[in-house]
Amino acid sequence: MQDGLKIPKHVAIILDGNGRWAKKRGLPRNMGHVQGAKNVEKICRAADELGVKYITMYAFSTENWNRPGEEVDALMKLLHSYLKNCLKRANKDDMRVRVIGDRSKLDAAVQKSIQELEEGTKENQGLNFQIALNYGGRDELVRATRAMAADVAAGRLKAEDITETTVTGYLDTADIPDPDLLIRPSGELRLSNFLLWQVAYSEFYFADVLWPDFTKKDLEQAIYAYNGRDRRFGKVEEKE
Repeated sequence: MQDGLKIPKHVAIILDGNGRWAKKRGLPRNMGHVQGAKNVEKICRAADELGVKYITMYAFSTENWNRPGEEVDALMKLLHSYLKNCLKRANKDDMRVRVIGDRSKLDAAVQKSIQELEEGTKENQGLNFQIALNYGGRDELVRATRAMAADVAAGRLKAEDITETTVTGYLDTADIPDPDLLIRPSGELRLSNFLLWQVAYSEFYFADVLWPDFTKKDLEQAIYAYNGRDRRFGKVEEKE
């Protein structure tokens, strides 16, 4: 990439288009998810090479449970396999991995793999990789509100002291900076309940390419577009 480009510190990506990728090739939808999972590692490595510090990927939403049972089962098996195999690759690349979302509804074996992955990579100093599993922006805000309400009821928090910073501290991403850039492949132009609080000031980039075909070049194009935006914060313009 060109010298002088500002690299976003945190990039969030909605992994969209796996099913359509498979359908275009006459393959079962599950093969699209398999190919999409393989692309996760490639884009994480590309992001790290470009200087991105945090990358968050939307892998399984709270709404995905409404998909056909066979597809959900296959996705869960794929996620479990990915999480189990991710530890070795993450440590090799010095990558810290965390999972955001309501993990209490996930299978016990998946929860165990998440715990082992987070514990096994917590000291790594390279790319911070967040995987959104059973995640929904509205669900996250509901869970945060309940936790705040419980603390108010217990006297640990005063309602009048609640600020934006307080709310942020109760979110799944409490110690993670908000995304500078949100990318959605596949041509769809919506957030799909992803990081609703966190992307309040993010730049959005929509690509026509399906996620399994998304490459380092596509990521670079998104960063070029990010650099071409005029960032406005309360009437103050900041040219990225």
